[in-house]
Amino acid sequence: MRYDDFRRSDDVEDRRDDSGGGFGGGGGGFGLPMGGGGLGIGTIIVLGLVGYAFGIDPRILIGGAEILTGGGSQAPSYQSDRPSSQAKRGAPTDEMGSMISGILGEIDDRWSEIFQASGQSYTGPKVVLFRNATNGGRCGRAESAMGPFYCPPDRTIFLDTAFFREVETRF
Repeated sequence: MRYDDFRRSDDVEDRRDDSGGGFGGGGGGFGLPMGGGGLGIGTIIVLGLVGYAFGIDPRILIGGAEILTGGGSQAPSYQSDRPSSQAKRGAPTDEMGSMISGILGEIDDRWSEIFQASGQSYTGPKVVLFRNATNGGRCGRAESAMGPFYCPPDRTIFLDTAFFREVETRF
C-alpha cells in the first residue's frame, strides 16, 4: 500500500507560508485571552513567567487556567489571531502536503465505508498544515511545541510540518 495511490483530500488548509504571528499585536492589548476571568494579576504574572521560562505561549497557560477555574463557559478568544487570507485550500502539491492529503483521503474513505455499512454517515476532520504557530480556531493558538493536535469544536487537526522535520532529523 502506497500513499501515492490514495485519493487526495481537499479538506486540507495550507498555512505553511503564513508568518505565524507573534505575541499579540493589532487591535490593542497583548493578545491575551479575553475570557471573563477569575484569575488574579499574580496568577497571570506567574503563568507568564512560567511560559517564558519554558518557551510556551503564556496565552495557552492562561487560557487553560481560566478553563480550570471556571473562568468562562467558552474557549477564550484571542486578539489578532485570525486565519490568513493567504491560506491555500485543497490538496497540496509538495511531497509532505501530498502525503498528508493522501492519508487523510484514505482515512476518510475507509471510515465512510465502515459507517455506511451500519447505515450512518461519516464526516471527516479538516487538516491545517502550518509552520511554527497559527490560529488554532476555538482551541486557541497552535504551536510547534504542542506537536500535532486535534481541536474537537472545530473538527480540525493541526499539523506543524516543522515538527515532523525536527523529529525526522533528531531521531
